Amino acid sequence: MTRPLLRAEGLSRRFSTGGGWFSPARSMLAVRGVSFDQARGEVLGVVGESGCGKSTLARLVLRLIEPTEGAVTFDGQDVTALGKGDLRRLRRRMAMVFQDPYSSLDPRFTVEDALSEPFAVQHERPPGGRIATLLDQVGLSRAMGRSYPHQLSGGQRQRVGIARALAQAPDFIVLDEPTASLDVSIQAQIIGLLADLKRDHGLTYLFISHDLGLVRYFCDRVLVMYLGAVVEVLPTADAAPRHPYTRALMDSNFVPDPAHRRTLQAIKGEIPSAFNLPKGCAFAARCPRATDLCRAVDPPLSELSPGHPVACHHPL
Repeated sequence: MTRPLLRAEGLSRRFSTGGGWFSPARSMLAVRGVSFDQARGEVLGVVGESGCGKSTLARLVLRLIEPTEGAVTFDGQDVTALGKGDLRRLRRRMAMVFQDPYSSLDPRFTVEDALSEPFAVQHERPPGGRIATLLDQVGLSRAMGRSYPHQLSGGQRQRVGIARALAQAPDFIVLDEPTASLDVSIQAQIIGLLADLKRDHGLTYLFISHDLGLVRYFCDRVLVMYLGAVVEVLPTADAAPRHPYTRALMDSNFVPDPAHRRTLQAIKGEIPSAFNLPKGCAFAARCPRATDLCRAVDPPLSELSPGHPVACHHPL
């Protein structure tokens, strides 16, 4: 067994709202005890409804925000215990591509300025020809280096975001819904580009998305999150789901092939408030298989088969 590149152990993050005259102080766990390993070269998908904690988990992994509990280990180093200097040096090996390429780029910077920014953070200058190489790698002309974000299309801006993530030749990149704001045809181009870069540079991706079809096409394994917790880990992207929530997500996914098209089934019921989680399984109020046990006891994440853990008292 080789050592995983990334390991998260019991990651939790609590957010609090300040109290006032008319609103009492409240707190919520945006991420609740998440643990997983990711192998070098693996594409690990993270899926779930909006507000389930996917983006918060991504920021915890990169230590862009501090965990309330738990630890992250990257290639044997405890990321959560590093000082500022050591963390800055480690960040050469980690990067992130954001969902909205326009808001993630400074409108006052040219493309060349944006691609030079990672080096400035490290108090360095880009090596000669590095900016041109980055533009070539993501399929942009070198003349675009003098352009500003507002002069580029959405797909071109996302290519700049990917080039910026590649600037210091990282091993690991978090992709936070990198195609969500793009047209379908442009999405396919960006996914193709990411696949080529992974193959050419041996990259490891943590891929966050709400598009089940895209995740099943692009990812090796899939983490399914609900209200901040992992409820299932699919050992392969096309594995049969065992948790009712995962099955409901897949049943609500549109299939473009008319021969296999089915009636979409929406998940019924309201999502519980993260500020007031119910006792027992958080999905019980929306689950057709729920029993009194589900409403009383929160099921642990346990393996039903090798590499396929599920948090459910009555798995499919």
